[in-house]
Amino acid sequence: MLVSGCLGGAAIRFNETGVLVDSPIWRQWRTEGRLVPFCPELAVGFPVPRPPVEIVDGTAADVVDGHGRVLEASGREVTELFRAAAHRTVQRAIDAHVAIAVLVDGSPTCGSSYVYDGTFGGVTMPGRGVATEALRRHGIPVFPQHQLEQAAAALAELERRGG
Repeated sequence: MLVSGCLGGAAIRFNETGVLVDSPIWRQWRTEGRLVPFCPELAVGFPVPRPPVEIVDGTAADVVDGHGRVLEASGREVTELFRAAAHRTVQRAIDAHVAIAVLVDGSPTCGSSYVYDGTFGGVTMPGRGVATEALRRHGIPVFPQHQLEQAAAALAELERRGG
């Protein structure tokens, strides 16, 4: 399964932090060698630390379709880098033969249940990140790190079906 590179604690998020995931499910997947860590933003050259980024003028679907925009807090447009990050994420998933993804929620790249609203005011809204949108379009289910039980059930069902 593809997992955000920052999950498990690697300090590679925009603000030099990681997201610690500590659950029996995560530990089992790690022990079994199922985790394929990948950071879409680092894959296209973003540094650590980096400025906060939000999707503006639309949704992740709009960005993938070439209509929305992604901006840094300074106003610098990084839409094409985010589209490239989404493409690389899908390619990594295909190359690694992953069945599902567990990505960090809230991220403009990896969010799967919520993202920030594009105002840089700390307000969240239901939505997806750009890489999550691209993965879902390629038939790869994406779960946030706080839904490991649902991810495990989905994986078990895929394995039961021989997928």
